[in-house]
Order: sequence, then structure tokens, then C-alpha cells
Amino acid sequence: MKKTLYSLMLSEDVVRAVDERAHQLGLSRSGLVNQILAQNLSVATPESRINDIFQQMEALMAPVKELVPFFAPNSPTMSLKSSLAYKYRPTVKYEVELSRGGEGKLGDLSVVFRTQSAQLIADMTDFFRLWVGIENAHLAPLLGARLECALYEGKFLRPIPLPRSRNCSAQDIAQALSQYVQLFDRLLKGYLSGDLSPQDVEKAYCEDLKTRTLYL
Repeated sequence: MKKTLYSLMLSEDVVRAVDERAHQLGLSRSGLVNQILAQNLSVATPESRINDIFQQMEALMAPVKELVPFFAPNSPTMSLKSSLAYKYRPTVKYEVELSRGGEGKLGDLSVVFRTQSAQLIADMTDFFRLWVGIENAHLAPLLGARLECALYEGKFLRPIPLPRSRNCSAQDIAQALSQYVQLFDRLLKGYLSGDLSPQDVEKAYCEDLKTRTLYL
């Protein structure tokens, strides 16, 4: 949503109250004024849409014991923590960061892990490469473009493409993102435990792909 600079004449008391509230919410003065006006005039903003998506994701994830969601209102990022069935119970964190618009994509999914185990790092790296190959073989043709993922030290980054249907609701996106993260987490754990072979992971992914109504 395009933003334009305007000048407003406000009383000092109003500005003081706005600044105090903006500080509490972690917003700028302009951001809070924009939010207040949008809410009172029933105008949807990128920020309110992101809040809606994350609130619905939080509700959808509430019954899921394996993933613990957290997000702060007015933040473009939600994190979901999961524990791996491995020595010392290392954790993996999924970070969903949604764009406010103009980036040509819905956002990014980061898989962040911290471990000193060389074997675990190698196994997770193998899984990430397997995952990219599976998605580019089966999902990319449905999206019309390859997914350009990246692997850094302790972090796997996967872009979240814009849905082809621009009319999808916040509920639709929240449902698709929630299901995707749960699928990724389940297959990652199955692979690391040795219960799932690369062929099993690909088969499970393809079976899930058939049930999706929104490709992200």
C-alpha cells in the first residue's frame, strides 16, 4: 500500500498521548496515527492483514503440541519453536516473516537451528537440499517459477511466493502456512530419526501437495 507524506495540525496533548502509546506498541508516531485512522475508517492495511494472519495461525497452532507459536502485535514476524528428538533435545525455530507489500513475494520462511553436533548439522543440511529438490520438482511447476532457497550457517531460508489468487483471505493464508510448517516439521523429524527415507519424504510431500488448495 503506497504511503504519501501529509502535514497535520495536532494539539500538543494529542501528540504526547500518541507518542506514549506508539512507544508502548513499538510503532512510530506516523505508524500509530495511520493505524488509528485505518481502524476507525475500516480501511485494511498491510499491517492489519499481517496481524490477522498471525492471530489465526496462533489459533490454528494452539492444539499442536509439537510447535509453540509466538508473535508480538504489529510485528511482521511470527516464530514457532519445535524440539528435535535428538541428543540434548536441540530446538529448531521456524520464523515466518511477511512482507508489507512491494517485495513481489508474500514473505520468507526461515528455519533456524543452533547445534554443535557436526552429525546433526550434516543431516539437516542433507534434508534441506532434499527438500529444495522435491519442491522444485513438484511445487515449482504449479507456481510457474523455481524457489530460490538459501542455506547459511545455522539457517535455511525459503521464500514464500505470492498466492496466484489475489482474493484469498487471511484465513486461507494462515491455514496454508500452518499446514506447511507442520508438514516441514513432521518430515524433518522423521528424516532425522531415520524413520523416513528420502523416498518416503518425497512421497509424503506429494501426497500432501494433492490436498492443498493454496500453493505457497
